[in-house]
Amino acid sequence: MQSFVLDSTLNPFNVVEPHKKPRVTLTPTLALKDGKPFLAFGVQGGDTQDQNLLQFFLNVVEFGMTVQEATEAQNINTDQLWLSLGGEKIDDRKPHPGHILINNGTPEYVRRELQKMGYTLTLRDRTSGPINAIYFDVKHNTFWGGSSNYGQDYGIGW
Repeated sequence: MQSFVLDSTLNPFNVVEPHKKPRVTLTPTLALKDGKPFLAFGVQGGDTQDQNLLQFFLNVVEFGMTVQEATEAQNINTDQLWLSLGGEKIDDRKPHPGHILINNGTPEYVRRELQKMGYTLTLRDRTSGPINAIYFDVKHNTFWGGSSNYGQDYGIGW
C-alpha cells in the first residue's frame, strides 16, 4: 500500500476511504500473437511504467529490436499527468505540461527539435526503472530473456 494515503491533501486520487478505488502502478504484461504468448514484460517505476513498457513493446514489434536491445533502449517520459507517487505535498504531484525526461545520450539534434516544439527537457542517465522481459520464440521453441542495466535484475531459464 505504498501508493495509498489517508490525507487527501497529499494525494486526492489514492485516498483510502469507502467507495474509492485507489490506483496502483503495477503493470505486469503478457502480449499474445496468434493466440500464443509472444512477450512477457514488466518494469519498476511508478507513473512512468506504462510509458516505458509501451516504448519497450514498440521497440520489439515496430523497430525490430531483440528483447535485450529493447530493455536497454533509451526512453522518453512525460510528467503531463498527476503523479500518484512521490513528494510530500500536493504541489509535488501536479502535472508539468510540456516537460519531458530524456536520456543523457539523446543526440543534440533531437534535443534541439524537441525544444523547438516547446518541450522543457530534463536529462538523466536513467530514464526508466529496470525492465525485464521474456520473448517466446515459437519457431525455435525457446525463450529469450532480457534485462536492462538499470537494476540488479537478470533472467534465469531452465
